[in-house]
Amino acid sequence: MTEIQATGSTTGPIVEVRGIGKRFGNIIALSDVTTEVRAGEVTCVLGDNGAGKSTLIKILAGAHAHTDGELLIDGQVTTFGSPREALTAGIATVYQDLAVVPLMPVWRNFFLGSEPTKGRGPFKRMDIGFMKKTSKEELAAMGIDLRDVDQPIGTLSGGERQCVAIARAVYFGARVLILDEPTASLGVKQSGVVLKYIVKARDCGLGVVFITHNPHHAFPVGDRFMLLRRGKSIGNFPKSEMTMEELTSLMAGSAELETLSQELERSLGPDSELAKKIEAEVEA
Repeated sequence: MTEIQATGSTTGPIVEVRGIGKRFGNIIALSDVTTEVRAGEVTCVLGDNGAGKSTLIKILAGAHAHTDGELLIDGQVTTFGSPREALTAGIATVYQDLAVVPLMPVWRNFFLGSEPTKGRGPFKRMDIGFMKKTSKEELAAMGIDLRDVDQPIGTLSGGERQCVAIARAVYFGARVLILDEPTASLGVKQSGVVLKYIVKARDCGLGVVFITHNPHHAFPVGDRFMLLRRGKSIGNFPKSEMTMEELTSLMAGSAELETLSQELERSLGPDSELAKKIEAEVEA
């Protein structure tokens, strides 16, 4: 496994965004967002659909250039021109849909696009023995015990596929790992498996950006929390300043729920079951 020094918060951030924003013509997709990613820490970015999470991911991953603010890598102001530049800087992104070939074996997907070779000239070929051995060892080092790396990756569960992608990023030397809603389509057990490997990646010294809309998944593993709503940051908190109840309340938008409850009472009456349910959520 590639050795990465777990420096935690004792050094400066690997990635920092200051007042960053993205405009598409007259449309503002992201505005005035500030946060940082440090080695050995998990930064959770939370927000509902349309909050701006995808735009932020694409800026960090090099798919979009920001139009406002600053992106700093190791303290240096940077603008990525492509995802390849972000990868060169050590930023790996695992998207929700996972870029895997389902019918190919696990070992082939582990090295997909970066296959080692042996031999020279017309005798040059993929080093299949090395790929099988290395993928099995790297997965085992992350605590992933697969029955057979020759099995098609499509036969793995969603959680296992996410974990293979995490182990791959660690092996290829990522310093920052961005995970796009890795637990969104998973059940309780598989979500727990993925959260365990997020902690593993953090303990390997990576800075992890965990994108999610679920505060119950974010809080157990997060070291800092940045909340987005309608393209703007509504808070950027270290875990020491945030409780689970406060995080859930901010995510739910208590003020908006209270307004909705009042509107439903006026239109449906205070005895409406729907109004009572929303009122109970506000009080909780």
